[in-house]
Amino acid sequence: MSEEEFTHTIQIIRQQIEALYGYIDSTPIQEQLSNTMEEIGASLANLQLLDEQRQASLELMAIIQEELLSQNEYLATERQDYFDLFKFAPDAYLVTNPQGMILKANQAAADLFNVPQQFLQGKPLVNFIVETQRSVFRTKLNNLPRINFVEEWEISMCPRGGQPIETSFSVTPVRDPKGALLSLRIIIRDITKYKQKLEQVQYSDTQQQLPLAAVEIPRSLDGLRVLFVDDETDAREFITTVLEQHGISVTAVATVAEALEVLEQSRPDVLLSDIRMPDEDGYALIKKVRAIEAEKGWQIPTGALTAYLTEERAEAIKAGFQCQLHKLAEPTKLVEMVAQLAGRVKSKK
Repeated sequence: MSEEEFTHTIQIIRQQIEALYGYIDSTPIQEQLSNTMEEIGASLANLQLLDEQRQASLELMAIIQEELLSQNEYLATERQDYFDLFKFAPDAYLVTNPQGMILKANQAAADLFNVPQQFLQGKPLVNFIVETQRSVFRTKLNNLPRINFVEEWEISMCPRGGQPIETSFSVTPVRDPKGALLSLRIIIRDITKYKQKLEQVQYSDTQQQLPLAAVEIPRSLDGLRVLFVDDETDAREFITTVLEQHGISVTAVATVAEALEVLEQSRPDVLLSDIRMPDEDGYALIKKVRAIEAEKGWQIPTGALTAYLTEERAEAIKAGFQCQLHKLAEPTKLVEMVAQLAGRVKSKK
């Protein structure tokens, strides 16, 4: 019973008692006493019932209070665990608003950016991106409201007072129940040493595949047709620009399904594909391409372009690609790979 209900019941009992006094004044004494005793008995019964209800309410409130206290203790423990995980995580961890303004940063982020932790809050993350990649970074941020999965980026950053470093971003959009973008959770890793090692491995692979001293890439690759598959708009635009500068005709599509539609119409001289794509990946594509080749009697030279360090050349070759190259390799390496796949190289004299 609530406090308001309790007060209302007391008022009713008071009104009943006042009515008894009025009744006593207008009724013979013996009848008054008999009726009064009955009324008093009823009032006492009501009071006893009211007291029992109040006691039950107090016991219920005590149980609820105990449960709330237990839940608050659990939430406090969970909050502390999350705080410790955030604070002591080995990777840089940020929470930003949808525009990339830093709201929270752990100590690893402060160490990576070479900025005291307390001074990172309120700083635009773009300030730590190298100038040549800031427009690309802003474009990626602007595309996030339409994306519901974790985004993986590779971006060059410039810590305060230091040299540029290569980093990988894992960006998770956080949304409200209606789907509106609230914030971004970003994990940043320094992959500079891995990139350097990757370049060494790629150079070694290139040397093993075809010694550059033994071949010459034509200045023009006019008439060569390349089908390129990548879900990232920036990658499609960049690769297309590089290849078209050498006279190559490029058809760039975003999905495996679109690539298969193109293959239904014509056969390209070379197929290039990203490996990791959100719906069907490059490995799924190469399987379907090999099935089309068997059906139509085609042979399409294929190359894999990757943006992740975890993808090894052996995996791509095993899946059916003839060669593999990192997306951030020198443009000349890309052109060389396409020319070799298409058989457009010639021996140097």
